[in-house]
Amino acid sequence: MSTSPARFAACLALAALAACTVGPDYQRPSAIVPTKFKEAEGWKPATPKEAASSEAWWSIYSDPVLDDLEHQVAISNQTLKASEAAYRTAEAIVGEAQAGYFPTLDATGSATRSGRGAGTSSGGSGASGRATVQNSFSAAAQANWTLDLWGSIRRTVESDVANAQASAADLAAAQLSAQGTLAADYFQLRISDATKQLLDSEVEAFTRSLQITQNRYNVGTAARTDVASAQAQLENTRAQAIATGIQRAAFEHAIAVLVGKAPADFAIEPKTLDGTVPIAPAGLPSTLLERNPGIAAAERAMAAANAKIGVAEAGYFPTVTLGASYTQSSSFLHTLFTSASSLWSFGLADISLPVFNGGLTNAQVAAARATYDQTVAQYRQTVLTSFQQVEDQVAASRILQQQAEVQGRAVQAAQEAERLTLNQYRAGTVDYTAVITAQATSLSSQQAALGILQSRLVASVNLIEALGGGWDAAQLPSAAQIDTPGILP
Repeated sequence: MSTSPARFAACLALAALAACTVGPDYQRPSAIVPTKFKEAEGWKPATPKEAASSEAWWSIYSDPVLDDLEHQVAISNQTLKASEAAYRTAEAIVGEAQAGYFPTLDATGSATRSGRGAGTSSGGSGASGRATVQNSFSAAAQANWTLDLWGSIRRTVESDVANAQASAADLAAAQLSAQGTLAADYFQLRISDATKQLLDSEVEAFTRSLQITQNRYNVGTAARTDVASAQAQLENTRAQAIATGIQRAAFEHAIAVLVGKAPADFAIEPKTLDGTVPIAPAGLPSTLLERNPGIAAAERAMAAANAKIGVAEAGYFPTVTLGASYTQSSSFLHTLFTSASSLWSFGLADISLPVFNGGLTNAQVAAARATYDQTVAQYRQTVLTSFQQVEDQVAASRILQQQAEVQGRAVQAAQEAERLTLNQYRAGTVDYTAVITAQATSLSSQQAALGILQSRLVASVNLIEALGGGWDAAQLPSAAQIDTPGILP
């Protein structure tokens, strides 16, 4: 009894409905999540501030120059372009795996012309044979379809989709890292500007002190050693002011590379910081699992490894391939596609049942399970490390705020001592060594205050980066978006 195409298609549909997917279904493993951030307990930041939902995280610093630079990172940074290309590669690999859902169809065609010249007949009678010419035309199509009865292709697609999502999270993490590095470099550059401004102002003050000392020496009320000490202090301060250019240039060059420009074509004009250090609230620890792109990437890697177990387990079961072919052949082109010239067939092309492979499938399943266990451990370690980073930066922000308050009082006291000592020297009640000591103490205190401000700004940026910079796992592309190349989170 012959099988009609409709009947054959119905059989294929039944086979697809009966197909099962082997391997474990993915469930996110547990991880250690504290109920609160220890270092934030009882601390009230001096300037707590969080970017609005429609704003980028760096908007809390209210710096137009920083805002412009941060927008250039996503456009011009070559590291981010490499990460974006890696995402598109992962996206294309999903398409490769999805191709396994469909049959393959190959078409071939040929046209030949052959002939035999006139000559003696093969019968040896001596009669001359006639020259003959013959044409041959053919066209054929062949289809093969390996049924995904055990879900090997489905698990492969599932794994590749998770890998693509992990790549998207890696891209978000790389972008956040570049933005955080730029902000930290930018603030350190601004501290270099503030240090240069401080030293320049001290140079002016020490120049006046030198003039006072020189005048006192000229009238015989000061020693030559006082003039030399004042001169040495002035020149040392000038040297320090010049040295700040080294660090500033290094930060400027680093920022140029981050925004994708050659250092020779990039410059940032000096500017004074207002000294405000906004602190982003840490929030609840449980939300960090969804806000940190590094954690999201590790979690998606687990899902990909879990699906690979099903791919390996499918090796225990038979592979079934359906085939169909259609051929047309004729000696005449105009009759090539007539029914009389056709030959077709379809049915079960191949069935392969694994009987013995020396334990290969067992080893592949064991390797897939071990890889999954590895990704689980890496995920849990990533979670712990992320909480450590938040705790570190919260502690740094809290302690540096306290240190800044104390240092501020030290600066005020040192400046007052410098003023009083200089007045006493003018009055002739103290020698110049007291002035030198007071001025050095004042300058050192102000430089320490700037160092603390730099540390606070960097800690503020690092805290925002550890908290995810406003990113959320909901921004990861869905499976439907990955099916449509070009859609990025």
